[in-house]
Amino acid sequence: MPIDFNELLTVVFTLFAVIDIVGSVPVLISIREKSGPINEARATIISGALMIVFLYAGEPFLHVLGLDVRSFAVAGSIVIFVLGLEMVLGMEFFKSEKDVKAATLVPVAFPLIAGSGTLTTIISLKANYGQTTLLAAILINLIIIFIVLKSLGLIARLLGNAGLLAVRKFFGVILLAIAVKIFASNVPGLI
Repeated sequence: MPIDFNELLTVVFTLFAVIDIVGSVPVLISIREKSGPINEARATIISGALMIVFLYAGEPFLHVLGLDVRSFAVAGSIVIFVLGLEMVLGMEFFKSEKDVKAATLVPVAFPLIAGSGTLTTIISLKANYGQTTLLAAILINLIIIFIVLKSLGLIARLLGNAGLLAVRKFFGVILLAIAVKIFASNVPGLI
C-alpha cells in the first residue's frame, strides 16, 4: 500500500511535536553534564523499540482491557491537548522525575523520548492513519532523535534559550490543533 506523502508529513510532524526532542535539549544537556555521556545509539534504539512495539501490540493490549482504538484516540487527544497547553503556557501538568543523579539511559529513552504522550499519540494516530505511514514516521523521527542526541551542544549554541522556547511554543500550538482534529474525527464514532 503506497504512503500518502501529505499524511506521512502530518504524522512525522505530530510525532516530532509530541516527542519534542528539540525542546528536551536543555534537559538532555543537564543529564549529560551531571551523569556523563548519553549513548545516543542505544537511547534511539530503545525508544524506537518501545514505539514500534506499541504500534503493533498497543491495539491488542487495549482489547484485553475492553477498549477500542476510538476510545483511546479520544482519551489520547485530551492528553495531547494538555501536552500542547504545557508547551504553549510553560506550565507543567504532568510531573516528571527531577532527580538528575538517577538519570540513566532509561529516563532518556523512556519517558523523555518514548513517554506516555508519544505512545498515546501513536495509538491515537492509528485511528486515522495506516500502520505503514506510522512506521515510516516513527523511523524518520528516530533518525531525527539520533541526530539531535549527537548534536546536543551545537543545537544549544545555535538556538540559545530564546530559540528553544520559541520552537517549543510553536510545536505546542501545532499539538493543540492536532488534538482537536483527532478528537473531532473520533467522537462521532463513539456516540
